[in-house]
Amino acid sequence: MYKRSVKITRIKKDKKFEETDLVLVEKAIDLFINLNPLVNIVCLPKDLKELALGFIYSVGLIDNIKEVKEILIKEQEERIDITLIDSKLNLFKNFELNPVSRVIDTSCGIPSPWRTIIKEALIASKEELSSEFKLVIKSRIILDSIVKMQKETELFRATGGCHGAAIFNEEGSLLAIKEDIGRHNAIDKVIGDILLKQENFHNKFLATTGRLTGDSVLKAIRANIPIVASLSAAIDTGISLAEDYGITLIGFARGAKMNIYTHPERIIP
Repeated sequence: MYKRSVKITRIKKDKKFEETDLVLVEKAIDLFINLNPLVNIVCLPKDLKELALGFIYSVGLIDNIKEVKEILIKEQEERIDITLIDSKLNLFKNFELNPVSRVIDTSCGIPSPWRTIIKEALIASKEELSSEFKLVIKSRIILDSIVKMQKETELFRATGGCHGAAIFNEEGSLLAIKEDIGRHNAIDKVIGDILLKQENFHNKFLATTGRLTGDSVLKAIRANIPIVASLSAAIDTGISLAEDYGITLIGFARGAKMNIYTHPERIIP
């Protein structure tokens, strides 16, 4: 269950009355890798398989779905167990997973230790990333895709309480769309969805409703997604990372307008 009804008192046009409203449910899900506790993710308890896959991919525990032997979603225990064929937990041998670092909440994205791990994993592949980014798209496709994402994010329209993320191909066809209370969780979910479908990322673009923070851009870089577009604003950390890693970053993509912060050569009128 990821939404429930609550009784509220509403004031509208100087009138006060009671009615029923829908709100989203937030839960803390424990993620275990090869029986080792890895992280506690505060999230909308929906599409948990995609969320878990997207997260472990983002932090470098897997490079593709073939490295995953089994995924068990234990809803009653609020736990996900993933068994990897070749565990890469040794990547974290120098990383102290203190109680704060183990929690991924819905507001602040990923804590600094995780952010550092992702950045370190990207350093060696920086030249490879840039060489694969050859996608060029018409601005109209981006704008139309943003509208399509808004129409498909049903929980947001029903509650106003979550973010959406979607992945499109170069023709603007919708390949994956997910929602979560946390913008970073929504991105992990669509990345996980594409991983399950065993498709590449380098010829696709990511759309999101959330701010373009460093956390969000790091996930796109890790997935080799060359274009990221949002309804919302870009933040300095996101812009700096996008510029450095060759990502085209687009904010305020609404109506017939958009702000392109980095690498505008990929977008044509």
